Amino acid sequence: MPETVIHGVYLSQTLDLEALYGAALHAQGADVVLCRPEEVTDPSAIRFAICWLPEDTAFAPYPNLHLAMSIGAGVDALLAHPGLEGQGPRPPVQIARVRDPHQADLMAGFAAHEVLHHERSFGALATQAQARCWAPLPLRAPAASVVAVLGHGTMGRAVARAMRALGFRVRVACRSLPETAARIEGVEYCFGPEAMREAAQEARYLVNVLPLTPATENVLQGALFACLAQGAYLVQIGRGEHLVEADLLAALESGQLAGATLDVFRTEPLPQDHPFWTHPLLRITPHVASDSLPDVVAEQVVQTARELRDGAALTYLVDRLRGY
Repeated sequence: MPETVIHGVYLSQTLDLEALYGAALHAQGADVVLCRPEEVTDPSAIRFAICWLPEDTAFAPYPNLHLAMSIGAGVDALLAHPGLEGQGPRPPVQIARVRDPHQADLMAGFAAHEVLHHERSFGALATQAQARCWAPLPLRAPAASVVAVLGHGTMGRAVARAMRALGFRVRVACRSLPETAARIEGVEYCFGPEAMREAAQEARYLVNVLPLTPATENVLQGALFACLAQGAYLVQIGRGEHLVEADLLAALESGQLAGATLDVFRTEPLPQDHPFWTHPLLRITPHVASDSLPDVVAEQVVQTARELRDGAALTYLVDRLRGY
């Protein structure tokens, strides 16, 4: 008799996934059942896991695991996880990820805020206000500045669209030229092996929303910063491993970069003794540029679990070769 209930487990070493999403998942129906690892009574019954930064041994207890699903857009930790590789007769565990359309809007809003905060000198204005100093600062037209956006996935398109709506010149770096229907009017597309450097040429702003793959690791480094206009500003909302930290500090010291907003880091939480915390030219946020909303996570997790149970194609499956 075909199974009607499919069992899953929450796996994260940094988040209480049950507390965040349990109520929303339960409201989706009784045929998809998730529990914490300590609540699992029969590990062989677990068919899927929802995850965020699982521990190295997190998947080992579950011999019949067929799917690991990230609750966010980032899947690099799952793609690199040794517990999801094929072992013996078992093939590699499939990987899926939540694709929250609202997440792209949140990301675009964050990027727009940070670009405007620097462009309109709101930090300096706040300091002046505290000193009761009435001193209007000079303005320039948004069209006088290029915003270079690295990435043209869901997040990259949303950021590029927002920057264009604000009147900035926008260049997008992507692997290949998007199809006509996917292009944004007024945006310049740079593609191919030199796309990032071409997009960065004399740009005043660099916004990174790339996925993390072997080809994109360490892309935010000195040679790329040197392509930007003197005194450019970086908004780093991709993955921590994109940034060569020493090169950022050197670019800030030389004045090639006037500042940066950093929302993602190689080690999270950012260690208390990290020099980024006290650097006067850095704005630090705790990986909050965007997040997946509980109702969307629940709907897509349950849909994916049912597809797995029924042998259907997985709508939110990740292509392991492409990395997203």
